[in-house]
Amino acid sequence: MNALESTSTRPYLIRALYEWCTDNGFTPYVAVLVDDSVHVPREYVKNGEIVLNISYDATSSLKLGNDFIEFKARFAGSAREIMVPVNRVIAIYARENGQGMAFPVPVAGTPSDEPRQPSPLSKVPAAPAEPSDGRVVQLVTPEEGGKPPEQEPPKPPAGGGPRPALKRVK
Repeated sequence: MNALESTSTRPYLIRALYEWCTDNGFTPYVAVLVDDSVHVPREYVKNGEIVLNISYDATSSLKLGNDFIEFKARFAGSAREIMVPVNRVIAIYARENGQGMAFPVPVAGTPSDEPRQPSPLSKVPAAPAEPSDGRVVQLVTPEEGGKPPEQEPPKPPAGGGPRPALKRVK
């Protein structure tokens, strides 16, 4: 079996990064390029894309298969069935730090593809629009390979002003 006959690495990488996120206490998000094959609430689609929280707490019956990501989730209090073809996932990343992986955009000309819109995601750079050779791109935060910039913590105001108070919301 050669590389052209083997299965896609995308579903395996999605599962691995999902596991990495959950093991480290991060919230896994997937960015999806939406077309007719993607079953998501259309009212949440922006510029042809949707970002979905696929954490354990946000989903029910999550299945990260080789062909589809399927789960149930609540949108505005209403339970919805979600089904995303794995080839429409353009990124998976941790909400807290933006680390993850972007995937090549599906090649134009396949049945479920449409023209690529600019990505509205601030932490996830747009994948290349030209046909891909199958390589995977790793995402890191913009600051020096994912490391937070060195900053001093804010100093308390001089004169001892009013103390901050915690308000309990029920």
